[in-house]
Amino acid sequence: MSEERDYRNTVFLPKTDFPMKAGLPQKEPGLLARWQEIDLYRRIREAREGREKFILHDGPPYANGDIHVGHALNHVLKDMVVRTQSLLGKDAPYVPGWDCHGLPIEWKVEEEYRKKKKNKDEVPPEEFRAECRAYAQKWVDTQREQLKRLGIGGDWDNPYLTMDFAAEATIVAELMKFARSGQLYRGAKPVMWSPVEKTALAEAEVEYEDITSTQIDVAFEITESPIPELVGAYAVIWTTTPWTIPVNQALAYGPEVFYLLAQSGERRVLVAGDLYPSFTQRVSGEWSQVTDDAGQPIVVKGADLAGTVARHPMHDKGEFFARPRPFLPGDFVTTESGTGLVHMAPDHGEDDFDLCKAHGIEPVFAVEGDGKYRADWAWLGGEGSVINPKFNAPDGPICSDLKSAGGLLAASADYRHSYPHSWRSKAKVIFRCTPQWFVPMDKHGVLEHEDTPAEARWENEGGSQEPSPSLRQLAMEALGKTRFVPEKGRNRIGAMVEGRPDWVLSRQRAWGVPITLFVERKTGQYLADPEVNARIVAAVREQGVDAWSDARAQEYLGNAYKAEDYERVTDILDVWFDSGSTHAFVLESGKWPDLKRPEGYQGPPADLYLEGSDQHRGWFQSSLLESCGTRGRAPYKAVLTHGFTMDAKGEKMSKSKGNTVSPLKVMEQYGADIIRLWALSVDYTEDHRIGDEILKGVADQYRKLRNTFRYMLGALAGFEEAERLPVAQMPELERYVLALLGDLDATLRKAVDDFDFSDYVRALVDFCNEDLSAFFFDIRKDCLYCDAPSDPRRRAYRTVLDTLFHALVRYAAPVLVFTSEEVWTTRCPEQGSVHLLEWPEVPQAEADRSYWEGLRALRERVTEAIEPLRREKTVRSSLEAEVTVPAAAVPAGWSDADLAELFITGTVHRGQDEAVTVTPTDEHKCGRCWRHLPDVPQDGALCGRCESVVDAIEAEA
Repeated sequence: MSEERDYRNTVFLPKTDFPMKAGLPQKEPGLLARWQEIDLYRRIREAREGREKFILHDGPPYANGDIHVGHALNHVLKDMVVRTQSLLGKDAPYVPGWDCHGLPIEWKVEEEYRKKKKNKDEVPPEEFRAECRAYAQKWVDTQREQLKRLGIGGDWDNPYLTMDFAAEATIVAELMKFARSGQLYRGAKPVMWSPVEKTALAEAEVEYEDITSTQIDVAFEITESPIPELVGAYAVIWTTTPWTIPVNQALAYGPEVFYLLAQSGERRVLVAGDLYPSFTQRVSGEWSQVTDDAGQPIVVKGADLAGTVARHPMHDKGEFFARPRPFLPGDFVTTESGTGLVHMAPDHGEDDFDLCKAHGIEPVFAVEGDGKYRADWAWLGGEGSVINPKFNAPDGPICSDLKSAGGLLAASADYRHSYPHSWRSKAKVIFRCTPQWFVPMDKHGVLEHEDTPAEARWENEGGSQEPSPSLRQLAMEALGKTRFVPEKGRNRIGAMVEGRPDWVLSRQRAWGVPITLFVERKTGQYLADPEVNARIVAAVREQGVDAWSDARAQEYLGNAYKAEDYERVTDILDVWFDSGSTHAFVLESGKWPDLKRPEGYQGPPADLYLEGSDQHRGWFQSSLLESCGTRGRAPYKAVLTHGFTMDAKGEKMSKSKGNTVSPLKVMEQYGADIIRLWALSVDYTEDHRIGDEILKGVADQYRKLRNTFRYMLGALAGFEEAERLPVAQMPELERYVLALLGDLDATLRKAVDDFDFSDYVRALVDFCNEDLSAFFFDIRKDCLYCDAPSDPRRRAYRTVLDTLFHALVRYAAPVLVFTSEEVWTTRCPEQGSVHLLEWPEVPQAEADRSYWEGLRALRERVTEAIEPLRREKTVRSSLEAEVTVPAAAVPAGWSDADLAELFITGTVHRGQDEAVTVTPTDEHKCGRCWRHLPDVPQDGALCGRCESVVDAIEAEA
């Protein structure tokens, strides 16, 4: 045979139309359109009908803007959960939803009003709510398309919205359950209040930012005391909220704190001994400690201050200010900062309120909802706003008047500290005492009404019914039965529930579900008549929240009550109550049959809730409290939380910094599968990062996965069942790879069970890159290209490739939803969507892992030994290398030819040294397979294997 002959047309090279360049931004929308056309979500439901259910309940995002990278991470994680559970053969429906009520949307509509010089209060409430509804619907529709573009599979045509009339009616019905079991009360307590938005806020609606405030030291003259030396001295308090001084009603001391008297000029003051040095640094003057007749400093233990009374510095401003200010014992008083004495304004602090209430001192409601003092409030009537820095400044009205009265010892506008702000308006909030509706956390007898499920009651050993425990007890017990991923979430939410105050339900706004209660004017008791409640719920179901109006009050009250005898409550519900009730109107209502549990099912309706870690104080907690208060159990079996996405430097993203990453732009540049691969590769249990370089690395990782599939598609061209070889007849290498596939399968199953998706992706990527591309495929490419089609070794390889293909395309489907569909339909265009498939059945194969690990380590040593010769161009490829390896490192049964194939080298010899040596081979190069072998007579001629294959090809031709 001539060495000039070109044998390329006799080599069985891979053939595929699957492109190396993904073009995801252009390709993915077409796949989305196809899925919609064939109604893929419904087909999956039909395919899984009757199977074990797995229900992930979607926590509702807020409908007020484009999705951000946090939305992307959150929904990709949810999609991964649903798809992997479906892959395992379970019926895992996904009903997306949106939170539509509340302040953020109302605030946006008001912003539009302000631009048009329009006053919201002059617009009929029904008209204003209609605009809020339209605004919310606009963003629901926008976000829905954006999330679909991410490849999130779900019942997008039938999402749940908290503003749907049926949802609003269910929320009202859930509120009525609390009312009927006596779990509601109206009380005046200090709550977080936004003067800008004029409403109470939940803790979850507040963020903390550093600010610089005015700090002041104020002197209250002591007029009475069981300790004679104190009369005429001044008790000094320190505060960073000067505006609260005009509503001061008492002073608090620490019973275990020791106080001393100090003097400067004619003025004597009482401060904590531990804080005296810092006090003298703030307050000008020459200070010295007051001593007794024996020359010893006068020291007073806090507990001895009982019975001491002071007067307000502004005591000449009217009757309120002229009242005595008693000293009260406060366990919360510390010596960390200030003076060790704390001024008490029960209107504006929880500790203040509780301590004063315990001593019969009531709030005075001096500050209005807009943050200004009420019109009749002494010399400050109508002034404010109290959150205005100028109002609180050292030269502002409060400090100026205190100074004129001789009560201001020091004032400086330089105190840096953390302060709560509304996360919507970004304005400072205050603690403000107002009448609100609460659910008590520690009242016993929860769930005592006729609808109480039996399993929600606690019974004693004798079998008799005991009163249900408190809501806090129920919630803590439910948390003990809940699985947390990661586990640290249990302590986080547990501590919050254990220490939280009563649940404030009311808000003073227009856009939300009303607190549909009638309160009897004479007694102050709310009506809990089941017939009245039923009429209200039916009306809301028909007309939505607009049904709650004065015009229909008598209709709801019926003939048994007179409307003029009752106050119709006009507050709305905290939106956390709305979202906390979603389990009731989504999972239990029957509107979504896919979510219906089989008859006889007992337990929480959701298998999993999945949100960011901030929801420990938000949705997870409100859902827990709502469900425990009405059903005696949590609405979920498990709770999964993820951290927050930071920029590439690990800094918090913000528009002002210009360091945000838009998932919409990422999809335009790279495609949705890239952002999905990123989201599922990071350790979501902690805060994590995203940035250009990180995304480029993910894109590179994607290309390697894509090329793995491209290689398999090409290598399997023309594969038929008749070619398949039983595992028992396969070479050791193929059995080893099948065993590795079995290991991968077990790893991925565990990762799914643990919701450990970064481990899932890592295992899949490492298998493709290290076990397949860099090892198995590399070794067997000669067999694929050059062995005869009927050769058992080639048949075994292609059989394993087919097994790998069917397994890997399924494993990748929940991660790379678009690419896996493209891969599947390239090979199996008539077999429907890859997302209809179930978890693969991997054939059992035995292999000695340590045996193969030794061989792979030896192969790596050979590769490293060849590399210097390649760099020096002594050899151009490993096929030109003649290798000597330690004989002791070669397992029994391996021939030199087997080793040459494993190492992809020319010839292999065994030596007695431990070293691996490499020299250029003297053997001639086969003109077809390019291997340098002893049976090739001259360069360009064929080796024995290739000669027989070519002869067969020519004979057939």
